[in-house]
Amino acid sequence: MDIYQKCLNWLIKVMRLVGAFALTAMMMVTCVDVILRGFGHPVIWALDMVGFLAVIVLASALPYTHMEGGHVGVDLLVLKMKPRNQAIIDSITSLVSLILFSLVTWQMFLYARELASKGEVSMTVQIPKDPFIYLVAVCFGLLSAVILSDVVRFIGKAVKE
Repeated sequence: MDIYQKCLNWLIKVMRLVGAFALTAMMMVTCVDVILRGFGHPVIWALDMVGFLAVIVLASALPYTHMEGGHVGVDLLVLKMKPRNQAIIDSITSLVSLILFSLVTWQMFLYARELASKGEVSMTVQIPKDPFIYLVAVCFGLLSAVILSDVVRFIGKAVKE
């Protein structure tokens, strides 16, 4: 499990860098567009690029945010339970999340493949959409891998308590 966690952490670090690069690029494209609009020469492809970059930023943040516990959770009732019961509930909710996000990953890959087969492109600059959807699918797969490690940890905690 240690090697699995190290690989997972490395992949998440890579995705954080990809997201940071995309956020920086999104900011630069927006700034250039705003400046050039002032001179009457807007960047025609800015809307497409900002949209694609926003997809990358959001998707790449999912695994890291989950790993850091940054998602909103309401656990008022669960906090009053015994540690073993908390671990059981966390195991069940993590397992349900794993199933859900594994299905989302699978469907995103299918959707990207469908877009690729149809040759779907953006409206302005004709950039293919499927690579971005494949990246989103990979990020959801990485999120599923993080949730899997949570499932194993919570089950181990429930058994130990």
